[in-house]
Amino acid sequence: MGFRSTLALAAALLLGADIPGLATFRSTPSSVGDWNSVVLSLSPPGSTTNPTKLDGVPKGDASVQNPAHSTQPLQPESRLLLIRYVDGEFAKAVQSLPGGKHGFKVPVGKPLNMQNLNDALRLYGTAASQGDTIQITGLEFRAQSIVLQINGGGKKHFRLRQHLQIGIGDMSTTPPPTSGPPEIAGATLVLDYGRPVPDMSPEDLKHDLSVMLDFSKQHSATVNWIDTLPPQFQQAIKDHRAILGMDQEMVIASMGRAEKKVRERGPDGNETEDWIYGNPPAKTIFVTFEGDTVINVKEFN
Repeated sequence: MGFRSTLALAAALLLGADIPGLATFRSTPSSVGDWNSVVLSLSPPGSTTNPTKLDGVPKGDASVQNPAHSTQPLQPESRLLLIRYVDGEFAKAVQSLPGGKHGFKVPVGKPLNMQNLNDALRLYGTAASQGDTIQITGLEFRAQSIVLQINGGGKKHFRLRQHLQIGIGDMSTTPPPTSGPPEIAGATLVLDYGRPVPDMSPEDLKHDLSVMLDFSKQHSATVNWIDTLPPQFQQAIKDHRAILGMDQEMVIASMGRAEKKVRERGPDGNETEDWIYGNPPAKTIFVTFEGDTVINVKEFN
């Protein structure tokens, strides 16, 4: 094509002239609201252009997970249910759990950082290997996180006897080791929500832990033992309430671990202990023990 023909063609395009055999380019309608619509409007008929990608780059960040938690903060009733149904439960370790008293932080809704996990395992040792059965032995609720103690937690218990030396004159010796069972290595997991802890159910909490723990194939910590109890205690545990005559283990199976405990000594010298569930003005239950036996249950709404 000559130089003059090229100029004529360019002028025709600019003026919107119709030239036989040449598809007319029309401007994008004003109703188009985003670039994806522009991409589709310029795609030839039958094209399989993906509107969520342009040159291989995805629209947005699909790798970021969005946990379906409530926008409301954790409620007192929900906290009680979490203690009741998660504390004491068994699970399988999906990943090896590091020791250490400060705990391993798990950001909720984000992929697990394997480099951080491997660094923690090298630095603090392995408290539980992948596939091991573990037990949750404590929950602590903080402003933006939930701290879970695994197998007693990662903080080693101080034993005075192991740090004593007996001296006679110029000689000293360390007392022989205690004959008790060896201490089981524990771990601490810190579920970090990055915002005030949201309201959730026990199943929600187990789901948030699924990157580290698997509850699906584990029986409840109390299932087999409950079957051996008298019928009235079995029914009370199923109804999640405390009744007279229960011991502390039964009450934990029924209502979870109490957030508050108050010990008192009566005029007759007998010592009692109140386990308090809930916080006023919400529903509050006082379970009173004398020794290991429930002697009174009071409920305030």
